[in-house]
Amino acid sequence: MAYWLMKSEPDEVSIDDALAASSIPWFGVRNYQARNFMRDRMQPGDGVLFYHSSCDQPGIAGLAEVASSAYPDHTQFDPASKYFDPKSSAESPRWMMVDVRALRKTRLLSLAELRACPALSDMLVLQKGSRLSITPVGVAEWRQVLALLEGKKSP
Repeated sequence: MAYWLMKSEPDEVSIDDALAASSIPWFGVRNYQARNFMRDRMQPGDGVLFYHSSCDQPGIAGLAEVASSAYPDHTQFDPASKYFDPKSSAESPRWMMVDVRALRKTRLLSLAELRACPALSDMLVLQKGSRLSITPVGVAEWRQVLALLEGKKSP
């Protein structure tokens, strides 16, 4: 099992939106590295830290899991979509997505709290200049985040 941090803007898809659905398609990823994570490494059942970004209080807002293998992102073929890619075709799709199933909403574990935890200093979301919407999370980082969510200092 692998672990991931997946960013979503809460005004587009929040943890509450995800909980209201059985699963949500993680569409609109237009970064090759993030796409490759979905296409090549994500598996159903992998753990997900559901992260709210581009908002007043960014941070981990819930826990989720990968619910499907990667498949072509339909928005790349839709000229009316802001995610349309005229260079992509159904025969050779450029962009992929996975479905994500929200498991539970958590208290907001803020970016500041994450930064204040020395055990998380290598977490990719905390690295200067990191803008990826999907990043791998190590087992020790996953356990530390869960401990912080439970109010403990370390696992």
